[in-house]
Amino acid sequence: MFERFPRTGIPDAFESLSEYEDYCKLLVKTGCVDNAKKIWWDIRLHPFFDTLEVRVCDAQSRVDDTLAIAALIQAVIAKLHKLLRQNITFRVYRRRLLDENRWRASRYGIDGKLIDFGRETEVDARSLLNELLEFVSTEVNELDSENEMAHIERIMREGTGADRQLAAYERTHDMKAVVDQIVAETYEGLSLA
Repeated sequence: MFERFPRTGIPDAFESLSEYEDYCKLLVKTGCVDNAKKIWWDIRLHPFFDTLEVRVCDAQSRVDDTLAIAALIQAVIAKLHKLLRQNITFRVYRRRLLDENRWRASRYGIDGKLIDFGRETEVDARSLLNELLEFVSTEVNELDSENEMAHIERIMREGTGADRQLAAYERTHDMKAVVDQIVAETYEGLSLA
């Protein structure tokens, strides 16, 4: 449902920071928004802090899952920044292609297949994730996030939170049991003093 609203999902590619800033100014000037916080893309420049905000995966039930995903995103951004400084660029795919993989990931999770648009073929999601881990391995070492990447590998072996919720429902056919599992996982790894 949220996708029907403007400024949601995957953003179009901007050629420069000034192009993005001009877009935001136009939205404010024309009364579309009162500030850039009303841009709800899956990834955006934060309007008040000097950060890049990734908003697509912010509903993990386990703290360790959240930390692992955040560390992976950090390593990807570090890698891309390093390549940009070396004047190395990547192919930029159109939003409609990215949306295809976004839908596949949402629908089938890590057990599904994604499209490798460079090779123009379906590939197991885990295979592409392994490629991504290899792509950022140097940055993972530089950022000292090996433990978090080990947790990414655990997620690939054991499944995601969605997989665990589906399994809990299949075992019990009881939504309360699913909610109880989510609550238990939310406390997992936390020290409550």
